[in-house]
Order: sequence, then C-alpha cells, then structure tokens
Amino acid sequence: MAIRRKRTFQKRDTTPKHNINLYIKVPKIRLVGDNFEDLSEAAGRTLEPGIYSTSEAVKWARAVDLDLVEINPKADPPVCKIIDYKKFLYQTKKRDKEMKAKTKKTVVKEIRFGPNTDEHDFQFKLKHAQKFLEDGAKVKAYVHFRGRTIVFKDRGELLLLRLLNDLQELGSAEELPKLEGRRMIVIISPKKSGKKN
Repeated sequence: MAIRRKRTFQKRDTTPKHNINLYIKVPKIRLVGDNFEDLSEAAGRTLEPGIYSTSEAVKWARAVDLDLVEINPKADPPVCKIIDYKKFLYQTKKRDKEMKAKTKKTVVKEIRFGPNTDEHDFQFKLKHAQKFLEDGAKVKAYVHFRGRTIVFKDRGELLLLRLLNDLQELGSAEELPKLEGRRMIVIISPKKSGKKN
C-alpha cells in the first residue's frame, strides 16, 4: 500500500514593505507629493506640502481611493505620500532593476607564468592579455614559484614588469608587482578606450 505524503505549502509574505495607512503609528507626518489638488477637494480645504496629523492624512487617502505610504520613516516627522501603493511598489522594483542593469560588472581574467617562461609562451600569454584588456576585463597576471624556484623572485618581477611595459597602451597596473606567498601578482586595469560590450 502506497503511503501518502503530506503536502506542505509555503506561506507568501503579504505584509507591506513600507508602513501604510493605519500601520503608521506616529501622530504627525510630513506630507509630500504632487496630487494636492485632488486631496484639497477631498479635504474640503486647500492643502500644501507640510505637517499634518496621521489620522487626517489616512482619511484623505481613503477619500481619493489611495494609500498613505511612509517614504522616509527616519525623518522627524516621517515623510509620507498619498499614492497608489501597488503602483509605487512596481515603480520602485522597476527603478531598482534599471539601477542593477546599469552597474558594470568587473571581469578579472588570470594569466599564469612560471619564473622560467620562455619567449614563445610569453608572447602567447601576452596576446591573451591584450585581448582581455581590449574586451574591458582586468588582467591578474602572476608568476607562480614552485619548490626551489622561489629563489628566482627577481626573474618573476622582471617578467611582470616586461608584461606591463608591453601592455602600457591598453592598460595600467593598479600597483607594482608584489609577492603574496608563492605568487608574485600584478593587476592590470584596462584603459577607457577598450571595447564596450
């Protein structure tokens, strides 16, 4: 006989992300916005941006079929607007998405050398570094010292300085090569003239 498993459902969080209407617990609020003509009609008097009692503002919001939304709870008194809360959430989400899309993601490509890298390998890795910088990525070039090769630190430094010199038209070093453990590292940032993705 088959055993029936009990289904579990996750409850969706339906609590508002901002204090709205009766959830605003302070006695007075600073009312801002651009729909004061409609609010003045509902209130029966001329309203302007300013400080009002919370209970009055909630009544005016209900009269025009909107919500009193706390925009800045840290201000004294808290700043509120009478708006359509769902529309406000949609616009906030849309604005956050646009901001996230505009932020540039930095890509870091790594190129590894040994202290005894020959000329052919150096040229091969140099071409890769040039392509990465042209594409707008940062290049993290490092010389890895294995075992006793740590005694050739000066060779590693000369190799990285030569790389920097060959790439000076496309990028510049954030700082001079430095030794971290068994690696000597340099990070090269692309110059502004790189290709845009």
